[in-house]
Amino acid sequence: MESNNIHQWIKFKRWRMEFLAYLEWENSRDYGKMKGSSGFSSSSTAEEVTHGVDASGLTAIVTGASSGIGIETARVLALRGVHVIMGVRNMAAGRDVKEAIVKEIPSAKVDAMELDLSSLVSVRNFASDFNSSGHPLNLLINNAGIMAPPFMLSKDNLELQFATNYLGHFLLANLLLDTMKKTARESNREGRIINVSSEFHRYPYPEGIRFDKINDQSGYKKFQAYGQSKLANVLHANELMRRFKEDGVNITANSLHPGVIATNLFRHNTSLADDNPIRVFLESAARLVLKNVQQGAATTCYVALNPQVKGVSGEYFSDLVSMDRTGPLALARNRNEMDKPPLSTDLWGVQPQRKGFCRRCGNDKREKLSKKGAPGFSASSTAAKVAQWIDGSGLTVLRTL
Repeated sequence: MESNNIHQWIKFKRWRMEFLAYLEWENSRDYGKMKGSSGFSSSSTAEEVTHGVDASGLTAIVTGASSGIGIETARVLALRGVHVIMGVRNMAAGRDVKEAIVKEIPSAKVDAMELDLSSLVSVRNFASDFNSSGHPLNLLINNAGIMAPPFMLSKDNLELQFATNYLGHFLLANLLLDTMKKTARESNREGRIINVSSEFHRYPYPEGIRFDKINDQSGYKKFQAYGQSKLANVLHANELMRRFKEDGVNITANSLHPGVIATNLFRHNTSLADDNPIRVFLESAARLVLKNVQQGAATTCYVALNPQVKGVSGEYFSDLVSMDRTGPLALARNRNEMDKPPLSTDLWGVQPQRKGFCRRCGNDKREKLSKKGAPGFSASSTAAKVAQWIDGSGLTVLRTL
């Protein structure tokens, strides 16, 4: 028992060092003070980034609008005149949110419709009901998500994070596209699709999207599975952009990182449980780095409504700035890595069906992983293999924990 406690303490110390390093990195950016090219900073709120915007006549669907940044996104859109349709799993919670918004903003137009992104049947029912309602659709904000639960399957027997965060939203967008295209054409106003992703999209499984192992419980890593689903959100937006451009459709598609926010997205993370001592440390650190909900909804509302984003498509935003232009993704774009379509089109081949999903490109993906690049290695090469003939004698390595 004593040995186990020591082991847990060592794990906590290591985790604490990594988290403090992250805090130092955030502070080095003058977090919350430095304004980006948008004229706003990471501490700007959703109300501030949409100040002066008249969005009367627009209709938006916001998924996951009964909690966290989804509530604030719905509230601020309604404040700016948007007719907001909240896609919510819990209708009682949705009605409470609607009443609170209307009480604060008597002129607000807000409706709640039942939507469970983890159920393909629910997604189809929602889309059918909306399309038959006769409402236009200018904005689709794919906000709902879950983060790092233990391995679970959805109602359609799909890994829950991939099903909820990506497949449900993919199907929803596809089923609503005709309505969005019609609205953009008849109103002559740009439609916008926003996928709320995460910086975790940079940390999926080593092979990226595990097309042939989505439901592999034995190899399941909850945070890498979350990263996989968030990478899928980014690739989905990029592929939508490419298709819209080819078809001359007046709709943009972008993805974004809302920031690190203490919401119930972390409900499956035991390190934030009430009786866990790590919670005290996190709450202290949160005051330095984590955004509040008003700040967390800012990038979503900015990309949805701000005129600065008109015509911008296929980009990834963080702290109200397109990272594709100025951030880490810019280097990848310069190497033409992010603009190549195969992974996006491969992902498009994962098609939701009534009884699960079909995979049209499994063989192609395996061929890509085994295909050797210029250095003579492939994406499936191991560390031992790529360093096989290297003599590292005399070198000293500093490895951070």
